[in-house]
Amino acid sequence: MVTPTAPASHPPAHARRILVLWLVSSAIAVPLVIWVLGPHLPPGDMSSEASDQTSANIVLTAVSTPIVLLIAVYFGYALIFFRSRSAQIEDGAPIRGHGPTQTLWLVLTSATVLALAIWGSLVLVVTAHGAGGGQGPSPVAKPPHSASALQVQVIGQQWAWTYRFPGYGALETAQLELPANRLVQLNVTSLDVTHSFWAYELGVKADAVPGVNNIAFVHTRGTGTFSIRCAELCGLWHAHMFQTGRVVSPAAFASWIAAERKSQALNQKYLPPYSTHYFPNPLRRAG
Repeated sequence: MVTPTAPASHPPAHARRILVLWLVSSAIAVPLVIWVLGPHLPPGDMSSEASDQTSANIVLTAVSTPIVLLIAVYFGYALIFFRSRSAQIEDGAPIRGHGPTQTLWLVLTSATVLALAIWGSLVLVVTAHGAGGGQGPSPVAKPPHSASALQVQVIGQQWAWTYRFPGYGALETAQLELPANRLVQLNVTSLDVTHSFWAYELGVKADAVPGVNNIAFVHTRGTGTFSIRCAELCGLWHAHMFQTGRVVSPAAFASWIAAERKSQALNQKYLPPYSTHYFPNPLRRAG
């Protein structure tokens, strides 16, 4: 005599359960991502550009969270309810695909990617004016009042960063300090090989290429320190190109620049004339 088995759950019942689990987990996780994790996402808020990048990271993480949860919920549900409970393990029926599900997945993912691409272009290019990226010698996206920006030249060389201030007698310094709440135009170049100036917490990353003036704008906010690294493999001591920059109050910046001009007065006469870019000169190379 054959004992009847309980009928399996109807497929729509499984779909409803998965949908409910996904909606509940998304409703919990997305607010946590936005308000708990979001403020800690890089690069921070030391500049307007960094803040815009952080906002973009929050949006991208929040949008991707339901997608990741859908996959996790489905696989978790399948492992619990669809596994074989029989001692005899056999292959299940072959799956040939499900057209409506595949079509829905393609439509939703394509719409998500296109929407993020359009949003990112508007925010990072139009609103944020490039968001700290180098735009070459003739920037297309300039922030308002760019003509009054503080000019700072960033010079990469094997294997150090130096900085010149054309508005202060073309002073060259070995450390970088910037005034808070000020628009700064960074003119990034190199003396030898290609480097990449990466001021992490400021949200700035621009290639330093010999013979090229690569302009990046940044609007500083509160005071603090930021990491400076070279993001382009540039030789044996590439990892040595690490510094800590500072954003200070305008009064502290004025005191610092005055002290630097005084201490570097004797060295100024040995510097080449200020230029927006330089060409490789073996005599000025550090290695």
